[in-house]
Amino acid sequence: MRMSRRFKNQYKHAAHGIFQILTWKLGLGNRDTHNSADEGLPAVVMPDFEKIASPTPHDITVTWIGHASFLIQFGGISVLIDPIYASHCSPLPLPSLRRLQPPGIPFEKLPPIDAVLITHNHYDHLDAQVVRKLAHSSHFIVPEGLDKWMRKKGVQQVTPIPWWHQETILGELKITACPAQHFSARNPFDRNLSHWCGWMIRWRDQKIYHLGDSGYCPHFTEITRKLGPIDLALIPIGAYAPRQVMKPMHMSPEEAVQTHHDLQSRHSIACHWGTFRLTDEPTMEPARRLEECQKSHHGAFHTLPIGGSVTLPTT
Repeated sequence: MRMSRRFKNQYKHAAHGIFQILTWKLGLGNRDTHNSADEGLPAVVMPDFEKIASPTPHDITVTWIGHASFLIQFGGISVLIDPIYASHCSPLPLPSLRRLQPPGIPFEKLPPIDAVLITHNHYDHLDAQVVRKLAHSSHFIVPEGLDKWMRKKGVQQVTPIPWWHQETILGELKITACPAQHFSARNPFDRNLSHWCGWMIRWRDQKIYHLGDSGYCPHFTEITRKLGPIDLALIPIGAYAPRQVMKPMHMSPEEAVQTHHDLQSRHSIACHWGTFRLTDEPTMEPARRLEECQKSHHGAFHTLPIGGSVTLPTT
């Protein structure tokens, strides 16, 4: 009987296993300090649904749905990345993991979705109900090893892509799986049986890079060296506390800013914050720390309100 492959990170890092998680959850060990003034929720705005339904043919529009979920429209092509519409990011409706703000685009207001990109299988990035709803109509792009799970959910068209490999979909989009430092699991028995990645999307002369989840590591300078500077990076800034537990897998806002510079990104948008309270930091702390860090770095790295959009004109 062939043993299933277990994936691993390329670079050595501190342990991030069940012992470290239990120690944290039981309140043992050192805890990070936080500013109580950072309690609150991010703003939610109403998207331009008319523009979403009929996107301009020569521009790229990126709309933050919340957490790591984005709708990206390349002319007439609509792509979802890590779409989460569940009320809780867990297999059971645990109160601590409930959704804090509604999705920026209601599911019924989405345009026809041509492709769905999934960075890894954690519950805050992979929503089984969304997969079932789009299983017969959308092309799913996933990391290595996740295609089997997708087919069990009824997905008709799924393409697994290994790290550094590129596929062209829909005739126009070039999709590259980029390495990340993270892990995968949906239950206690399937840890690292599928891979994790970020997605580089090229359309015409523009490159958009969604990092997925990752600790800070040398991958980002490698990506720039191999694939060139980024036009727009979607960089996670939340779920980082306590650092002694989360540092290997999730970046702090300060590390996210360094990643922005490593990628030589013209513009970056913060994600993976403000939608679920996954870890110890207050909900608004990632955005505040990002803003403070930007004051000294003078970088083009911003937050959006949930439902907010940016447009990249193309030539």
